[in-house]
Amino acid sequence: MKTKSLLLLSALLFIACQYSLSQSTGNQVVDQILSAYSPRSYTTAAVTDQQIDLILKCGIKAPSARNNQPWHFTVVNNEAIMKEIIPAAVAGNVLFVISGKESETGTTPDFDCGLTTENMFLGATALGLGARIYGSPVAAAIKIREKLQIPAGFKPVIILRVGNIEKTADAASGASPRKAADEIVNYVK
Repeated sequence: MKTKSLLLLSALLFIACQYSLSQSTGNQVVDQILSAYSPRSYTTAAVTDQQIDLILKCGIKAPSARNNQPWHFTVVNNEAIMKEIIPAAVAGNVLFVISGKESETGTTPDFDCGLTTENMFLGATALGLGARIYGSPVAAAIKIREKLQIPAGFKPVIILRVGNIEKTADAASGASPRKAADEIVNYVK
């Protein structure tokens, strides 16, 4: 009886491993991109200084036109100031206000800020945190730019909200549906 139970358990474990492997491409970066989503609900558990540092390092490593790196990062973890920008922010969240150089000629600071934000988004989700990219609240950040201590010559372009999420949340239950590839992709041969 023990042998049959052990064989059955071994078979179930093998099947489970095969199933879980079939859900993965085998490439950590691709799997991270395919599983990432933008949650709306966050816990009040604080993002650590080490996590903030790693997320910033991910942003700093982003590519940019002519390697100009036309960005500046403002890290906001003051709850009152966060709520001025994103009212739904909760204690423990961190906002990264990504600002781009103004009056850049021949470069693309807004696009470059988008690239650095995507790197930071992926870094945050790889750390097990929730991350959400905001464009509209930039207007609120512009209104309080002095309070945010954004350097002269830079303008807020995009905001990344990062926080802890319930570990039971996942992309399947927490994400908005994506458009089908045949709606948004065409091939020219």
